[in-house]
Amino acid sequence: MTCPTDPNSFANVHEIVVKHTHLTLTADFDRRILRGQVVHHARTVQPNVSELVLDSNFLDIQSVLLDGVPLKFSVADHHPKFGSKFTIHFEKPLGAEEEVKVCIGYATTEKCTALQWLEPSQTMGKKYPYLFSQCQHVAMSGRAFHYIRTQDDTPGNKLKWSADVAVPSHLRALMSAVRTGERTVGDQKVYSFAQNVGVPSYLIALAVGNLEGRTIGPRSTVWSEPENVDAAAWEFIDTERFIKTGEELLTPYEWGLYDLLVLPPSFPSVSFFFRSLCSLALIYVAILFNRSLVDVVAHEIAHSWMGNLVTTQNWEHFWLNEGFTVFIERKIAGRLHGQPVLEFDAIIGLKALSESVEHFEEIKRPEFTRLCPCLRDEDPDEVSVERNPELCPFTHLVRIVSVSMNGYDSLRFHMGFNLLFYLERLLGGPDVFEPYLKAHVTKFAHTSIATDDFKRFLYEFYRTSYGDEKIALLDTVDWNAWLHEPGMPPVKNEFNQELAQVCQDLADEWDACRGKQPHFDKSVFEKFNSNQKVMFLEKCLLKSAFPHELLAAMDEIYALSSVTNAEIRFRQVVAMVVSECRVRDHLPRGHQFSHGSWENEVCAAVVPGFGQVQKRSSFGQENIPRKQDLLSSYLRKYDL
Repeated sequence: MTCPTDPNSFANVHEIVVKHTHLTLTADFDRRILRGQVVHHARTVQPNVSELVLDSNFLDIQSVLLDGVPLKFSVADHHPKFGSKFTIHFEKPLGAEEEVKVCIGYATTEKCTALQWLEPSQTMGKKYPYLFSQCQHVAMSGRAFHYIRTQDDTPGNKLKWSADVAVPSHLRALMSAVRTGERTVGDQKVYSFAQNVGVPSYLIALAVGNLEGRTIGPRSTVWSEPENVDAAAWEFIDTERFIKTGEELLTPYEWGLYDLLVLPPSFPSVSFFFRSLCSLALIYVAILFNRSLVDVVAHEIAHSWMGNLVTTQNWEHFWLNEGFTVFIERKIAGRLHGQPVLEFDAIIGLKALSESVEHFEEIKRPEFTRLCPCLRDEDPDEVSVERNPELCPFTHLVRIVSVSMNGYDSLRFHMGFNLLFYLERLLGGPDVFEPYLKAHVTKFAHTSIATDDFKRFLYEFYRTSYGDEKIALLDTVDWNAWLHEPGMPPVKNEFNQELAQVCQDLADEWDACRGKQPHFDKSVFEKFNSNQKVMFLEKCLLKSAFPHELLAAMDEIYALSSVTNAEIRFRQVVAMVVSECRVRDHLPRGHQFSHGSWENEVCAAVVPGFGQVQKRSSFGQENIPRKQDLLSSYLRKYDL
């Protein structure tokens, strides 16, 4: 690799960096491509620079111009893990601090995995096609491996950018930037955008569809299809509360706007987003009409500081994005809902962490359980659970759901959180630790950092603000074990069990009702938050399979079949399959669920499993073919 600071990028950012990018694109829905040009304003950081090296992945690069003069360029053979090295050769070497403007004409191709093109049948309105980009694959490594443009694909460089996007006049374009204008040109509309805060290139994102917006706060608009936008506005009306709480914890919100885009139901994730930055967080959350999943917005809002404003230098230090974000997300939840909620969420995260560690140990890749893994010549996207249902029976689906798509991320998310939670308790609690968090953002805003930078400033802050007593405490931390040793963290944090215990108690009561007529007060379950309902069902699944009669009674009392929360329905469906129920009695319910709200991990675990069961039944053989058009391209890769 060319980049000395990022083992997963070809970019020569140690010689020349892109400081501003302008995109001029046309969305061609007939050919399913974006075509146009990108203009990179680059500046050398050392003398005698003869080339600009960028990352590319299955792009059709047609021309390269410097001040209108064609330049020679080359695209290396495709690397299965890192895409292609795209080299632009200057006619003569550039001097130090010299600026150039390089114009690249290109088009995407059908192999570009950054773009998801949806048929009208895959949208809620069923009338118009839909397009959105996914330039950071957060499922595993967080690498910006998917491209809609040539770029220096390393989070170590931040750039400002702008764009003009032409789309059919009946559609609207949105991007992760401030909307600066729109105009009609023939049968097309051209939408203009500007992002004046520097961001890593993976945060450039695009969506095109039949979209309407509703104002939900002084700096927030929610966007969705007309059939869904009013429900989305109701669901996310509390967004401003999350932003204000983040500001109280950290620093003023710098991105101006904070908009949400709710994607069509065929999108396979409950929380994918145009990262929570100025102007657009792209989320698919089923509109549940009870606001039970809106706390997912807290995670994306936390990224406005941790990940977007302060960014990891490369993916070996990904925990600086996600561990800090989860820590802030849970602090927001704690301030809004109480400390027991924060610690209950931490219990759930610790379980996910344990399952991920166990998974990577089972597949003989324990090195991926380090908080700071070595990723040279590695693409963690390739490390995933075995999805063969013969090897992963339904009794293991609940475990698989935690690691099949988020195993690597889960480690960075939850191990990073546990390190920060441990440090907070060690140093004296929130009153002592929260001032550091604010100082961390102030110190590193608009930069990209490594773990050594984090640790160095942590010591600097406590030495300056509190003296030798806190430094002595920091010196007791086994930093090598936390950061570089494989396996679970060296310290097991203790969390408040209050909200978890009531889930266990209710599961025990149901287990004791085998062979009896169950009598339960539904209000107990109704008072649970969505995570508690999930935990209750998981506790039930850890017991011997419940008989059909007991599951039917549970469904009747708690109305589980009418629940639209994918996390809850998933556990219910697994309980049905592992029980003594006749599978045919429940397949229609499970099949209907499989085309509704999904998280990535639900897709990976449930879809292959149900596909195999359905193929063995007349119901599956009769119904699967006509459902294929409802699946996103992600799900179609499974042989359903």
